[in-house]
Amino acid sequence: MSAISRETKDKIRREAKNRGGYCLLPQEIVSMDLEIEHLRPIADGGTNDEVNLWLTCRNCNGFKHAKTQAVDSLTNTEILLFNLRTQNWNEHFEFTNDQTKISGKTPCGRAASELRASGQSKKSLGERGMVSADGLKQRDKK
Repeated sequence: MSAISRETKDKIRREAKNRGGYCLLPQEIVSMDLEIEHLRPIADGGTNDEVNLWLTCRNCNGFKHAKTQAVDSLTNTEILLFNLRTQNWNEHFEFTNDQTKISGKTPCGRAASELRASGQSKKSLGERGMVSADGLKQRDKK
């Protein structure tokens, strides 16, 4: 399989507005470089085609790893994970009142949020050292 070209990586960064697809944190306030994620993992037959790629932070990319499904604890149903390219973030997720944690609003959002939380500490984005307190205030929530 061929490597992802610089041109494709740059295009995805522009389309993603240079922010992580799950946490919505912009590159300028994240302590690590944002990564190109395979929506359908290579291990599961995914490709390096642009339609299978999106931008995520290292923590969010790590929680997903090669998974494509997770269980929604409310319905106890296995759900396809949120697709960063085809689904609307605001329909499936919301920030807590203090704007430091993400929770799911739909089975898809809850499954992704719960999977993300199970792979990380329960600390907020700022507490994990991903961003500064000032950075959280600057995050674009669109």
